[in-house]
Amino acid sequence: MNLITNPLKLDNMTVEELEEVLVLDEVTDTEDPAELVVYNDDVNTFEWVIQCFEEILKHNSAQAEQCAMLIHYKGKASVKKAPENVLKPMKDGLLDRGLSAVIEG
Repeated sequence: MNLITNPLKLDNMTVEELEEVLVLDEVTDTEDPAELVVYNDDVNTFEWVIQCFEEILKHNSAQAEQCAMLIHYKGKASVKKAPENVLKPMKDGLLDRGLSAVIEG
């Protein structure tokens, strides 16, 4: 993600604080949860990544921004937790939009 085009400022929060605030969706299915992990890149802008998270993962704007910041500073982040069959179409949607995503677990 390219910080030069439009840096996000989230009240000077540290990466650790962002991780604490980030709330992943609660899993209600009996299947073991997996994680959708998105990796950082130097191509996609923050705005585009946030838009993708809002439209595909149904994150609110704060969740989407926090995930984007974590990915930028840590190189990757778990952006959704759910059964694998729920995550697969989301992963495919992110890949279709040029993001790097995998399902782990």
